[in-house]
Amino acid sequence: SIASADMDLNQLEAFLTAQTKKQGGITADQAAVIAKFWKNHRAQIHESLISQSRWDHVLKNMNWRVDLKSQLRHVDQINTPVAIVEMELGKNGQ
Repeated sequence: SIASADMDLNQLEAFLTAQTKKQGGITADQAAVIAKFWKNHRAQIHESLISQSRWDHVLKNMNWRVDLKSQLRHVDQINTPVAIVEMELGKNGQ
């Protein structure tokens, strides 16, 4: 929860306080250790989550066009522009 919300120190303190008050939650000592760990490693954890959640790192190719509809059943839809975008993604070196 802490990492996915990328909590700042105020949010972290409120979250850990709630966890210590919850039945079956964590102890105050455990909360202190978690807070210290998060303060020291927040940037690295955030970067790791970002890198794991990306699909690919490079846009290899992109094509686009705008089409106009010239014949439809309903007159109000004629000449309605439609954008079509095609993107090819890939990893560095592949």
